[in-house]
Amino acid sequence: MNQRRNASSKSQPTTPLINKNPDVSKHKVYTSQKSNFFSSEKNIFTLCLAFRIANSLLIQTYFNPDEHWQALEVAHRIVFGYGHLTWEWRKEIRSYFHPLVFAVLYKVLALFGLDTPWFMAHAPRLLQALFSAVGDLYFYKLSNAIFGNFVAKWALFSQLANWFMFFCFNRTLSNSLETVLTLVGLYYWPCMRASPSKVPLALRKWGLTIAALACAIRPTSAITWVYVGLLELAVTRDRLKFLALEVVPIGAFVLALSCLLDRLMYGSWVIVPLNFLKFNFLSSGGDYYGTHKWHWYFSQGFTVMLFTFLPFSIAGSIKSKYWKLSGLIAWVLIVYSIQGHKEFRFVLPMLPIALMFSGYSLSVMAKSDSDSRRKGSPNSRMKRPSKVGFAIFVLLATNIPMALYMSLVHQRGTEDVMIFLSKEAQNEKVKGILFLMPCHATPFYSTLHYDLPMRILDCSPSEEKGIPDESDHFMMDPVSFVSTLMTNGSLPSHVVSFTNSAVRCHLPV
Repeated sequence: MNQRRNASSKSQPTTPLINKNPDVSKHKVYTSQKSNFFSSEKNIFTLCLAFRIANSLLIQTYFNPDEHWQALEVAHRIVFGYGHLTWEWRKEIRSYFHPLVFAVLYKVLALFGLDTPWFMAHAPRLLQALFSAVGDLYFYKLSNAIFGNFVAKWALFSQLANWFMFFCFNRTLSNSLETVLTLVGLYYWPCMRASPSKVPLALRKWGLTIAALACAIRPTSAITWVYVGLLELAVTRDRLKFLALEVVPIGAFVLALSCLLDRLMYGSWVIVPLNFLKFNFLSSGGDYYGTHKWHWYFSQGFTVMLFTFLPFSIAGSIKSKYWKLSGLIAWVLIVYSIQGHKEFRFVLPMLPIALMFSGYSLSVMAKSDSDSRRKGSPNSRMKRPSKVGFAIFVLLATNIPMALYMSLVHQRGTEDVMIFLSKEAQNEKVKGILFLMPCHATPFYSTLHYDLPMRILDCSPSEEKGIPDESDHFMMDPVSFVSTLMTNGSLPSHVVSFTNSAVRCHLPV
């Protein structure tokens, strides 16, 4: 009898790694028979890819100069031989690792004769859509590994429905790829699971490699991985082996690879992370572009990114009691708050983690609604409103309009003007362009894709504080500045300027 009982227990399938919280276990059991579509990673990836492709085509607005000037413009120069390099590349504080991703794309387009205005404007975001879909898949896998399938589905809903993820995730910012690598990397780190000892240690090497790549692309990603690494160090049994045989060799290999790529592109040996650290942290060089109060991420930045998901994320964090992830969010926000210069995109990798807690909160509401319907009489079931249904309505009614407005309307003119000029240049109607507007306010050669003279107002930071740049001089006295400019240089065929409400392209001067 005992032998039969033991054999029966051995034949039971192993339970996936989930949080020991009783609510989470109930979610897992509740949906075990209703997860046909989500039981296939292929189905999930296909869904996410289709969504992100549509998402990328709907993004027609300008958000941050780095999307074009620190990625696509550099890649365009590598492949086609012309493109503008900003002062960061002269200071050698940017790695070529990220731009080379899009340089490969441009090379493929050129080889197949597809470097047309439409493809040059849309292909980079379509490539990022592929990366984003991978991030969505691993976001689902991480949620499933920690909380179970039921929570994972609601977390994925939160990820896809959030306005800022829709607005920013598919942009060609280094932060977008950093976010993808963060989601993939966290999945492979044992310390982020509820039961680290049950995760094969071989997976940790993948996690370390991806973390190192994230730091190579964006050095500030180290803020995230320092937290994860210390957590892993606290739970792992053989700390010396972890440091000596995994962290040091993998970190050194990726750093050497990054330095080799930069050596080939810069023409001299450069340690970009060190230069980046000196400029942004030791000398506060980023403050040149503006500063915010220390509490900005908590009172405005991150809360705006979460928008109406905020109360659900807070509730989910409290209900789940999964402090590893809550601590990661808090750690990253606190460290970034120390710096004076703050931007929404800096904390983008933490947004999916917060949305995972939102998914947890929604799953609890859905389970509660289901239990109430089963316990109540047939009449009461019809009368009782669904709490999760109301929550979904509020979330979609607030996030969809915001996502569409920010992606289709807000700051659209700066993108449209370059697409228009690109078509005009292909028809040989443009001989030169002068931009009389804040520097880096539009895309440049990567969208125009035509080798002709273009002039922007320089805004490189001065070695001495308080010295106005060209952009400042223009703003202080536009007439005098333009008069001097026209006297000392040849006349362009087109001038791009702006008003308070629109960007204007002045046809032949």
